[in-house]
Amino acid sequence: METWEISTLANGLRIVTTPMPSTQAVSVNIFVGVGSRSEPARLNGITHFLEHMVFKGTERRPDAILIAQEIEGAGGTLNAYTNKEFTCYWNIVPYDRFETALDVAADMLLNSKLEQSEIERECPVVQQELKRNHDNPGAWAGRLIGTAVYGEQPSGWDVGGPVELIPTWSRPDFIEHIGEWYKPSNIVLSVAGNVTHQQVVQLATPLFSGMQDGSLPSIVPYDGSVTGQRVVTDSRAIDQCTMYLGLPIFGRDDPDRFAIRIMNDVLGAGMSSRLFREVRERRGLAYSIGSGYGYLADAGVFTISAGVNRDKLRETISVCLEETEKLLTQTVPPEELRKAKDHNIGRFRLSLETAFSLGQRHGELLLTKGVIESVEQVVGQIEAVTADEVTAVAKRVIVREKLHCAVVGPGLDEGEIEAAMA
Repeated sequence: METWEISTLANGLRIVTTPMPSTQAVSVNIFVGVGSRSEPARLNGITHFLEHMVFKGTERRPDAILIAQEIEGAGGTLNAYTNKEFTCYWNIVPYDRFETALDVAADMLLNSKLEQSEIERECPVVQQELKRNHDNPGAWAGRLIGTAVYGEQPSGWDVGGPVELIPTWSRPDFIEHIGEWYKPSNIVLSVAGNVTHQQVVQLATPLFSGMQDGSLPSIVPYDGSVTGQRVVTDSRAIDQCTMYLGLPIFGRDDPDRFAIRIMNDVLGAGMSSRLFREVRERRGLAYSIGSGYGYLADAGVFTISAGVNRDKLRETISVCLEETEKLLTQTVPPEELRKAKDHNIGRFRLSLETAFSLGQRHGELLLTKGVIESVEQVVGQIEAVTADEVTAVAKRVIVREKLHCAVVGPGLDEGEIEAAMA
């Protein structure tokens, strides 16, 4: 049975633990509620850059090698990631090294030296990471569709920011950014694995209690009237096109969030989905085809993506839209609805098998929603979705006038893509 326990320190920092007595591992995850949509335009990308800098050394562990050796020397792994709304620093170690893992994570978060010389040394590394993303057609097309749907507003800015901004920041910018956002009430420590709640709280309290809480800056709300280009293309001399169709959807707490899970499953999740059967199996238009969605607090994007030959691009877009719009007029049959639910529930359960996955899930939910929905609560909500609710959410989301398309590939013609979307 899934269990977790939550405590809040006097300064507002929340701790959630998920005991897993049968595992050999412990996963330490520190979530901070700051991402690229929290940044002013001149600092777009600094949250991601700061994520890099936290690994560069503290007073007690003066360089990146010493930090890495403490975790990797125990056979563990450490890393971090940034998205539009939060940053996560995490490590996984054998359970008997938990005390070290927590101490390292807290030291990195609270005591990073942020030396100007290290900032300058890391600058080209961050730029290379962003350039690598640009050089990956699939990743870049995914970035372009998000920018197209959200438009020129903080929700639509790239997490890494523009490459040319990276060298313009210095140590005071990082110190100010930390001072504004790294407040204890904006932080969740999530630990999962072979530990007890008492053990975690006892060790974490002296590490984090010295943090001073305070108010947070406001975040610019999503403005649905702001959008980017309807069609965005990036022509390159490569063999294949990566195509994304994108539509704006609602935020992560919307009542329709379970209905869209099932709609997405029916349409484009896995080899049994409608898009896979029609686009790949029946017509042979694409090897890679599927759909998905991502949320912010107050907005989201639903996408259909495919990797196709240039001469099949227009047909693929048309077929994807035809298949998608069947959801507007044809109720999903009971047998297909049942299969979609079973597939969705099964994948959800199997995604939560490890200390890392549970530590990530519970930390993210506590930070972004303030509550943790149990697995069975989620399963119950999925089971409750009706075919009529799938149709209703399709009608809410699938609107041609709001459709965007991003393509990276050879010899692209925006007029041709517009025609396929008409």
